[in-house]
Amino acid sequence: MMDGLRSDLGRWGGHHWLAPATPSPEPEPERDRRSRRRSSSFWARCCGCCSCRNGADDDWGSEPHRGSGSRGRGSSSGGRRPDSGGSNSRRPISRGSGVNAAGDGAIREGMLVVTGVDLLSSRSDQNRREHHTDEFEYNELILRRGQPFHMVLFLSRPYESSDRVTLELHIGNNPEVGKGTHVIIPVGKGGSGGWKAQIMKSSGQNLNLRVHTSPNSIIGKFQFTVRTHSEAGEFLLPFDPQNEIYILFNPWCSGDTVYVDREDWRQEYVLNESGRIYYGTEAQIGERTWNYGQFDHGVLDACLYILDRRGMPYGGRGDPVSVSRVISAMVNSLDDNGVLIGNWSGDYSRGTNPSAWVGSVEILLSYLHTGYSVPYGQCWVFAGVTTTVLRCLGLATRTVTNFNSAHDTDTSLTMDIYFDENMKPLEHLNHDSVWNFHVWNDCWMKRPDLPSGFDGWQVVDATPQETSSGIFCCGPCSVQSIKNGLVYMKYDTPFIFAEVNSDKVYWQRQDDGSFKIVYVEEKAIGTLIVTKAIGSNMQEDVTHLYKHPEGSEAERKAVETATAHGSKPNVYATRDSADDVAIQVEAQDAVMGQDLTVCVVLTNRSSSSRRTVKLHLYLSVTFYTGVTGSVFKESKKEVVLAPGASDRVTMPVAYKEYQPHLVDQGAMLLNVSGHVKENGQVLAKQHTFRLRTPDLSLTLLGAAVVGQECEVQIVFKNPLPVTLTNVVFRLEGSGLQRPKILNVGDIGGNETVTLRQTFVPVRPGPRQLIASLDSPQLSQVHGVIQVDVAPASGSRGVVSDAGGSSHSGETIPMASRGGA
Repeated sequence: MMDGLRSDLGRWGGHHWLAPATPSPEPEPERDRRSRRRSSSFWARCCGCCSCRNGADDDWGSEPHRGSGSRGRGSSSGGRRPDSGGSNSRRPISRGSGVNAAGDGAIREGMLVVTGVDLLSSRSDQNRREHHTDEFEYNELILRRGQPFHMVLFLSRPYESSDRVTLELHIGNNPEVGKGTHVIIPVGKGGSGGWKAQIMKSSGQNLNLRVHTSPNSIIGKFQFTVRTHSEAGEFLLPFDPQNEIYILFNPWCSGDTVYVDREDWRQEYVLNESGRIYYGTEAQIGERTWNYGQFDHGVLDACLYILDRRGMPYGGRGDPVSVSRVISAMVNSLDDNGVLIGNWSGDYSRGTNPSAWVGSVEILLSYLHTGYSVPYGQCWVFAGVTTTVLRCLGLATRTVTNFNSAHDTDTSLTMDIYFDENMKPLEHLNHDSVWNFHVWNDCWMKRPDLPSGFDGWQVVDATPQETSSGIFCCGPCSVQSIKNGLVYMKYDTPFIFAEVNSDKVYWQRQDDGSFKIVYVEEKAIGTLIVTKAIGSNMQEDVTHLYKHPEGSEAERKAVETATAHGSKPNVYATRDSADDVAIQVEAQDAVMGQDLTVCVVLTNRSSSSRRTVKLHLYLSVTFYTGVTGSVFKESKKEVVLAPGASDRVTMPVAYKEYQPHLVDQGAMLLNVSGHVKENGQVLAKQHTFRLRTPDLSLTLLGAAVVGQECEVQIVFKNPLPVTLTNVVFRLEGSGLQRPKILNVGDIGGNETVTLRQTFVPVRPGPRQLIASLDSPQLSQVHGVIQVDVAPASGSRGVVSDAGGSSHSGETIPMASRGGA
């Protein structure tokens, strides 16, 4: 741990992040929950379009009780676990129980009795393939709304023209037709709101139907039943859990508000189960592979459980704006006991270091099975989980990294940095911070709640930063409104605009105690915004979507438009302009465990006069969130520059100097300040860099075939001269390996170790196997290998379980050890 940390840890300083050692088994009292909703509900504060309900609105699902297996009556995620994930064998046809759920329950002669239903729900069936849901490791029918599907009804006698057949879908505790929670579909007569069913074939006692779902349908898990009317009376098929139907958003349907018209986008942003997340600094970009795992067994139930846990009204679950806003609130644990506990303290002893996660599956399944928030997450973990949830529900979503991301605490829409008379940072006043990087999400949808022109990519940020209408959530916010500085557009545009396009304003304390602007850095925030490219593992620069070219007339107009609505609209009025000495910090490739050198270049842009510069360099460690430690090394030097000349100032830093102060991600902050003697120009520059960590080397030992055991070798060399203690590896890959934790003990200084692990692929095609290493002395170590899985002979190559159950705390002996 480093000394002299700023007392405020950003916006989390006032929140308790430590999980209880033994979670309380007591559920939240129902009376308190109802009381809280009556007084000031989440929906009234967070989402106006879902807050318009009266006291009789009973389609709110009751919040499930905490603890394993308790999901609450009527929960859309259901109390019953799906059948073994991913089985490709035909699911047994649901046969009637011989019971009539209508009227007096009697079955009379001549009555049209439904003796069974085949929803054609197996992964190899037409429905799952046409709806792009065949990768889900579920046996239930999973549909995308606005698209037809097929089913077969088995009857007690042949269907006659005088018979009437009605399909019914229910969701929630008190289904109502007017709220879309009770859907009635008369066969052959056309329904309402896009629902209808047609007879495709009547053969003997079988009735083949084609059913159209509404493109505005609620998403979730529906109960399905069939009602018939004949001269002999009415019959109602009792509900059978085998006949539950999941309905999701549909980016393939032009009538859906989440429609995406490019197939390559749908393949990448909806169906891709892994991706790249970028971190570090603009000059030293790191990348890591993340296993989204949206089709893994149990993940869909976890996503629906999140909506249930929030108490989101079922009637609002057809609106992607509302759903994405709820997800941004529920992926973090503040306010609502959501999925992940945020922790930026550096102490992760009561949970998992955020850098150790390799994917979302382990996190979401833990939340589903226990009901407790999972420790711990930071921005890329929140974003990775959000991508999983939104892709799983059918929203085209990508993970986006903003380098030099600002956190504006006073709505000034500027990043204000305060210095004393000698230009040494006044950390107790520096409440605004600039993150080395920040990760959030873009999701694609129409915005009927906004004026035209704001459809398309919307920012959703689940990292708990500032509250929005009293709740820790952020977005959805139109990228177009951010780009043009339209900070009055909902949701949360001022905060996100400041993250990508605010100016960095340097204030110096004067002799009378007041502060004066001495420098404005216009190109320091949102310097690079990237995401994974479509169809490759390259990075794509999307900065141009968020902001006009730096310094252009359109960009300056956007900044002026935004700041006019901020708390300091006249911030530039006292700005000085003398700036003929330029300052630049050269990026060095610094490696963890080795000595390094920082270098500053001064340039005199005056062609006729020399300049004398008094230069100060202050070096400290920093969390990636911009929270800094005390200065552990500094240097002062006077530099004389001839007209048009440049000079370099270097400061060497030994490993033994910085090692005691290191914090997460090995990042350091160099504050450079100076004063030009001849014209009084003040120089100021902040530069962040990180110490590069090694990668894990993964090698596949043999061919990968569905259902057959395969082996992978992992090699790691400790870059530090000290022993790594309590080393933990994580291994995960959708279709390859369920999340697995490997405890390997200690690894000596500069030691090389090798370990081998077996896994059984369950789905064919190109897959990503991802590993990470974590210890108290070293984190942010990971590796990935692509595994091309061949199908099993004689089948589509799907087996019943994704690499077996999750493993926790397995102790693994090292295959071999080596020296430096």
